[in-house]
Amino acid sequence: MSSPLLPPALLTLDLSQAWISLMKILAAYLLTLPVGWEREREAHSVGVRTFPIVAMASCGYLLLVSGGDPANQSRVLQGMIAGIGFVGGGAILKEGATVKGTATAASIWSTGVVGAAVAMGRYEVAIILSALNLFTLKLLWRFKQRIGYDAPSAPKA
Repeated sequence: MSSPLLPPALLTLDLSQAWISLMKILAAYLLTLPVGWEREREAHSVGVRTFPIVAMASCGYLLLVSGGDPANQSRVLQGMIAGIGFVGGGAILKEGATVKGTATAASIWSTGVVGAAVAMGRYEVAIILSALNLFTLKLLWRFKQRIGYDAPSAPKA
């Protein structure tokens, strides 16, 4: 029996699969939110909105092709890698002899992998990447200062 108000695809919606997809997308969001918050707090060009969105989109793209042809999954993954690299490239700024934003760009790329890992059920990879990304951005900055790196402008404490 079809309804004139609802499209046929909605009538066959698998709510259990929708719930699983929602949980995966939410996990990708939550795992990348701290990295986005750290970048936002330090007044970088991208932050609390961009990082979770990249992770959710990566997760969503791979969820769309999950369970299908591995060649299709590979092509989607290859396209995501290139596309996220392009987005990250927008965070890199050159001012004279100084280049800024490379850590932010690399973090955007890593965030995409977090989303992909969640979609593929590789939560351990997603958690490790997210934690190490945050560790690198927060704690290694202090190490960089200790070894005498003379930054043009240090992040706020």
